[in-house]
Amino acid sequence: MSAKLIQARSLTKKFGGFTALDRCSIEIDEGEVFGLLGPNGAGKSTFLRLLLGFLKPTSGSAEIGGLDCLQQRVEVHRMVSYLPGDARLFRMMRARKMLAIFCGFREDASFEKAVEIADRLELDLSRWVGLMSTGMRQKLALAITLCSQTPLVILDEPTANLDPTVRGRVMELVNEAKASGRTVIFSSHVLPEIEDTCDRVGILRAGQLVHLESMSRLKKQHRILANLKGDLPELPEGLRESLVIKQNGSSVQIETPGELSAVLRWLSAAPISDVYIQPVGLQAVYDRFHHQPTVAPQREAAV
Repeated sequence: MSAKLIQARSLTKKFGGFTALDRCSIEIDEGEVFGLLGPNGAGKSTFLRLLLGFLKPTSGSAEIGGLDCLQQRVEVHRMVSYLPGDARLFRMMRARKMLAIFCGFREDASFEKAVEIADRLELDLSRWVGLMSTGMRQKLALAITLCSQTPLVILDEPTANLDPTVRGRVMELVNEAKASGRTVIFSSHVLPEIEDTCDRVGILRAGQLVHLESMSRLKKQHRILANLKGDLPELPEGLRESLVIKQNGSSVQIETPGELSAVLRWLSAAPISDVYIQPVGLQAVYDRFHHQPTVAPQREAAV
């Protein structure tokens, strides 16, 4: 079993009467890529800033590598490479010089590695930062963040303002960080990036962690759509608790959380005229919590 690198316990942050994060408890393993999902205002950036000790929690606690994120934040910062969602860079400087300065701040940072990352992201390091586009500055911030060998990498919207080709290269860099044993927290609005890269995903809504999902488990889930010419046969006992069946006249929708073989054997005896099987996908899970009328969120966990 992997050791826990991050432990957040009932982490809460209030700004006056507004609760930005509400009793959030998450454990993240060493070497795991953890996706953080939710719309603007869901609490993602607040959670990350609490982990970094930039904010003092109203209640609860968080640790990274056994260190208290607030009381031992200087030691915590030595363990973390952080790309904020609104990275600010010195504009009156050329990109190569800026890389050299930031690499000089950390003993574990490599200027050669930073230049290599910049090349992979197709960034011209001779440019003045102030004359760069937003996307170019994002590439520069990524090179600065990923050139060190910290145990933890936190990426807040790392592919914002990047074209599809470069987005793919960022995903490659995230996978390489994982392969080297590093832990990555990946906050994004782009669901396919989370689905293709992360080991687990947490969905935040109105400051609450409303869902945890293992991507390996999610990829086993399927939705079956079929047209019936009669009645469905009786469900075998082993499937009664696991299937979600919705029927509207002759149309039926079946959601299955695991392997399909037993479900297909059952359906083989059904009077079906057409059948279509599709993976559930992260979009469908996300839509359960964010494409519906606003109500008090219910806690759910499936790990």
